[in-house]
Amino acid sequence: QVQLVESGGDLVQAGGSLRLSCVASTRTFANFAMGWFRQAPGKEREFVGTINWRGTSSYTADSVKGRFTVSRDNAKNTVYLQMNSLKPDDTAVYYCAAGPHLSALASEYDYWGQGTQVTVAS
Repeated sequence: QVQLVESGGDLVQAGGSLRLSCVASTRTFANFAMGWFRQAPGKEREFVGTINWRGTSSYTADSVKGRFTVSRDNAKNTVYLQMNSLKPDDTAVYYCAAGPHLSALASEYDYWGQGTQVTVAS
């Protein structure tokens, strides 16, 4: 069983930055690809970004490309989501997830965190 705990969510002004963290409670963290998803009120869960187990390959959704970056530190069992130039449309609960490979599909992730709220004020 893998437990994931996100942190770093906050209220921020448009144009600001936040860095989300997700810590995994497993000795096999380096075996997992990690993903970030978000869900706004009344909307479906949306893919944000993903990174492979070594941290050598990653990609983000078109809606956040050039603004958000996914990275990881396997020594700390942590994956990060650096969010810059935030917009009100980025307001959502952000979730991290662990799975066997890079994917933009939520169904391909086996473990999920409880989420952290990001609110961007205009």
